[in-house]
Amino acid sequence: MPTALIAALSAAVLVLAPPAPKVDRFDGSAAWSLLVGQVRVGPRPAGSPASRVLGDELRAALPRGSFQDVPGGLRNVVGWVRGRDPSRYVVVGAHYDTKDIPGFVGANDGAAGTAVVVQLARTIRPRELQPSVLFILFDGEESPAGTPPGDFLDKGLRGSRHAAPLYRKAEAMILLDLVGDRDLSLPREGFSDPALWAKVRGAAKRVGAGAVFPTRTTGKILDDHVPFREQGVPSVDLIDLDYACWHKPCDDLSHVSKRSLDAVGETVYELLLSL
Repeated sequence: MPTALIAALSAAVLVLAPPAPKVDRFDGSAAWSLLVGQVRVGPRPAGSPASRVLGDELRAALPRGSFQDVPGGLRNVVGWVRGRDPSRYVVVGAHYDTKDIPGFVGANDGAAGTAVVVQLARTIRPRELQPSVLFILFDGEESPAGTPPGDFLDKGLRGSRHAAPLYRKAEAMILLDLVGDRDLSLPREGFSDPALWAKVRGAAKRVGAGAVFPTRTTGKILDDHVPFREQGVPSVDLIDLDYACWHKPCDDLSHVSKRSLDAVGETVYELLLSL
């Protein structure tokens, strides 16, 4: 077999998309359109004019959408779907800012998570839920350009650090970050609550997306679920830490997949119905 053909086949295996879920309640095509729309805005660092424009669009897209002021002139975008038991609620979140890198459009980090969260909020119906769901798009997850790694907790996670104490009574927090890459794999992140992650994996298996959620555990990462975890809220971070274009200019539309969005969307939809 020619060497070039072997290389091409190997590459195809490495970027094999997740299998299609066996249910069809979440609109992966609509989520893909939301992702593409964010990328077309261009780089969206926290507090930038582009981020303000996007924030306005996201507020209009979320049910009962509103802004939550964050210190430093930033804004979380919050939506709400009431469940049958309004005394209970869970949080589903993603960040909508991008790393302050020239030309960085963040197709996976964080347009993918934002797209799935918005489409979930637009799809799920109150009669389907027991607890209510608070959908939060965090501003300022990324630290400003030039921040030393050791200062990340002080200068990053700005939106979630502000929101977590306000929602410390949440029964669960599900964070979507880096969920759109073409060869998606979402093992349990080290800080993620084992019991809640087991429910995520169970939901994935029921919808036919179990292969995306392997049983292994990866390292720990400081992300928007950590402030909620510190408040005692069981939290999980759905994140592919092996994404080759993380914080690189190649994080563009060529490295993300509608199929991945669909697999994650169907899984989280099923999870929310089971809580």
